[in-house]
Amino acid sequence: MALKPIINLFSVLVMLFSASLLAPISISFIFKDGAEQIFTTTLVVAFVPAFLAWLLTRKSKEEMGVKDGFVIITLFWVVLSFVGSIPFTLSGMSFIDSFFESMSGITTTGATVISGLDLLPESILFYRQMLQWMGGMGLIVLAIAVMPLLGIGGGQLFKTEIPGALSDQKLTPRIKETAQALWLIYLTLTLVCAGLYYLAGMTGFDAISHSLSTVSIGGFSTHDESIGFFNSFSIEVICMIFMLLSAFSYALHYFAIYKKRPLKYFHDAELRFFVSILSLVIILSIFFCYILGFDDASIRQIFFQSISIVTTTGFVSTDYSSWPTVITFLLLVGAFIGACSGSVGGGIKSWRVLIMINHAKINIMRLVHPNAVVSLKIGTKAVDDKVAESVWGFFSIYIISFMLLLLSLLATGMDFESAFSAIGACLNNLGPGLGSVSETYSSVTGFGKGILAFAMILGRLEIFTLLVLFTTVFWDK
Repeated sequence: MALKPIINLFSVLVMLFSASLLAPISISFIFKDGAEQIFTTTLVVAFVPAFLAWLLTRKSKEEMGVKDGFVIITLFWVVLSFVGSIPFTLSGMSFIDSFFESMSGITTTGATVISGLDLLPESILFYRQMLQWMGGMGLIVLAIAVMPLLGIGGGQLFKTEIPGALSDQKLTPRIKETAQALWLIYLTLTLVCAGLYYLAGMTGFDAISHSLSTVSIGGFSTHDESIGFFNSFSIEVICMIFMLLSAFSYALHYFAIYKKRPLKYFHDAELRFFVSILSLVIILSIFFCYILGFDDASIRQIFFQSISIVTTTGFVSTDYSSWPTVITFLLLVGAFIGACSGSVGGGIKSWRVLIMINHAKINIMRLVHPNAVVSLKIGTKAVDDKVAESVWGFFSIYIISFMLLLLSLLATGMDFESAFSAIGACLNNLGPGLGSVSETYSSVTGFGKGILAFAMILGRLEIFTLLVLFTTVFWDK
């Protein structure tokens, strides 16, 4: 393993992260909230060791291989989560709470252990939002630009020529240009979202803060009531639009903007499937409200919560956990399906579910007509059976991981509804759960928070990228 180049890479990463702390420091001075010392201390504590590590490793000439790629992808989230937890620890939180909050931010999960957000210093609130924005930005580049080149994580599946699975993975000839193009799209969406929030009635601080967590599909808010704090239809509409845009593949955004091919949105089979699933969740939620005589959920609230949960964002406009159980679990199932591939959303990803459904349909047809020659197609592109088998393998490991994590969390004494939704929310990078974790995760034991933090990174890395590090084969020379 090329240890020195890896250390050099992460020393640069930590130095860049340290530089980003100038933003909350500035916010602290602007609002005079008295928290500037927390971030200046964090900046020094993080930057100095990283700079020394960079000096010691900057002349390394070792080449990095595929195995190093697996380690880098995993450490990206782990290292930033540890460093990102320092301000929370300095503000008085326990280590496990700080790490949980930081991991939740970096992985854009949105689960929190903090209550009383409205009373916190503005710089702390902004820092939480910034963590999610940086995590989302890193995810886009890793998922679309880095992972396919390394052939790791979901990368090998991205190489299949099927719509929605990043079939046009070489967006630009070089990875640097690809990263720049994606960052620019991400930044533009953030700025436009912030501007619209401001015009809709948010303060400048809230508009910028919420745009960071909306475009990253993170779900953190500066208020305990989340988006419901504003009680504004226009703000909710803006939020829904940008949650959807961020749940679409950024490869589609690239082709629509840089290649001037907006029709790719309509031709993409995965996007059509994602919209169909979302529409089905909304229609069924309205239907169940009607037949159960439940009048507390308006059409407006159902639309907002369905989009927020299915895109795995996690904003709330109302206490949806008090809705009928059939609806809350329907929304959770939607989160399991998740957003599109190449987006900042979580979940299994819509294109995988689309492949499984079509593959199951073909197998049923083969049972009825054994001699029929039927090929698996997504849109107009044929999909090899090996790809479908890989997707089913991923799904199997996903469910097994979910069950093991659920059993571990139940062992801490948590009730089934809360444990089931907590694992589902963290593994799918959703955030809010049901029962005792519908608002915060503060009631979860320290061991339970560790389990949930592991679930967050497991879901963010799409299972295999992390689990492969626990195999003896990986570490064999």
